[in-house]
Amino acid sequence: MISWDPDPDADPATGVYTFGGAAPVATLRPGQVLSTWTRDCFGGRVRSTSDMASQVTDPRYLNPQTGPFWIEGAEPGDTVAIHFLSIEPRFDWGVSTTVPFFGSLTATPATAMLHDPLPERTWFYTIDPAARVVRYAALDSPYEVDLPLDPMHGTVGVAPPLGEVRSSLTPGSWGGNMDTPEMRTGTTCYLGVNVAGALLSLGDGHARQGEGETCGVAVECAMNTVAVVDLVKGAPTPWPRLEDDHYLMTTGSARPLEDAFRIAHTELVRWVAELTGLSTIDAYQLVSQTALTPVANVVDTNYTVVAKIPKAVLRGATGYGGLHQRLRVVRGS
Repeated sequence: MISWDPDPDADPATGVYTFGGAAPVATLRPGQVLSTWTRDCFGGRVRSTSDMASQVTDPRYLNPQTGPFWIEGAEPGDTVAIHFLSIEPRFDWGVSTTVPFFGSLTATPATAMLHDPLPERTWFYTIDPAARVVRYAALDSPYEVDLPLDPMHGTVGVAPPLGEVRSSLTPGSWGGNMDTPEMRTGTTCYLGVNVAGALLSLGDGHARQGEGETCGVAVECAMNTVAVVDLVKGAPTPWPRLEDDHYLMTTGSARPLEDAFRIAHTELVRWVAELTGLSTIDAYQLVSQTALTPVANVVDTNYTVVAKIPKAVLRGATGYGGLHQRLRVVRGS
C-alpha cells in the first residue's frame, strides 16, 4: 500500500484544479493500493451557514484534486482501472449551498437571462458514520430529516488528450467532474489513458447527492479514500466506464443533455456488442429494453448521463476479463 497525505495546512489556492498540466505527486504500480484523502470542493473554506461560497472562495479555484498519480507503465491506448475499496467522510460535517447563477433551475452564464440570482444560502449537515446518515436541517423552518449516507467522488479522471489542460469543474472523455452517485465504494472506474503515466486524480467528495445534482452542490465533504489501481494494456476506453457487482455502466458528458444521453448509450451498445458477440443492431435492441439511465448532473459546464445494464442479461459477460471481480477481493472488498 502507498499512502499519500496532502498537507492539511496548505493554502487551497496552491492545489491542483485541473486534469492535465500538473506534475505527478507519486507513482503507483498496477495492483497497488492507495490510501489518501481529498478536500471538499470549497477547500474547507465553507464551514457554517454564515459562510457564503461567493465571499470565502475564488470561483476559479473550486474542486481541488488529490494527485495526479503517475501509473507505472500506462501509455496512450491503455486503460486505467480504479476500484474503490472505501470512501468515507473525513469529518462529521458537510455543507451544501446555492451559488449565484449556478444550478439547473436558475439562469447561468450559458443561459443568460435578466432576472436576479436566487438567494445565496448555505446548509450545514451533520454526518453520523455509525448510523450511516446525514442530517438535513432547513434554514427557514424547524424541519429536519435524516438521509442515507452514500459517499462518492464527484471527480475521478486522467489527463486529457493532445496536451489539453481542463478545469476540474468540467467532465469529458477523460472523466473529471462527472458527479455521478455511482462512483461509490465497490465500484470500478475504467478510464482511457491519453498521456504517458495517465496522471490519475480524484476529489470532490460528496456524503450524498441526488441524481442530477439539481442545485449544483451536493453534501460536500472532505473524504478518506482507499482504492486499488490497475492497468489494462492495449485496451482503449473512449469514454469512462463503471462496473459494480450488478451493472455495467457507460458515461457521456456534453451539452445539450440529449447528446450526453446519446454518447452514454452509444458506448453501452458498443460495449455490450463487444462482450456478448451480438451484432450492433441486436445490442441496440437489448440495451433499449434493459438500460437504466441515471442523470448524473445537469449543472456542470458539460452535463453527464450514465447508461447502465444489468449483468444478469449478459449471460455472465464482465468488463475487461473480469478485472472488477479480481479487484473487489483486495482487502476483502
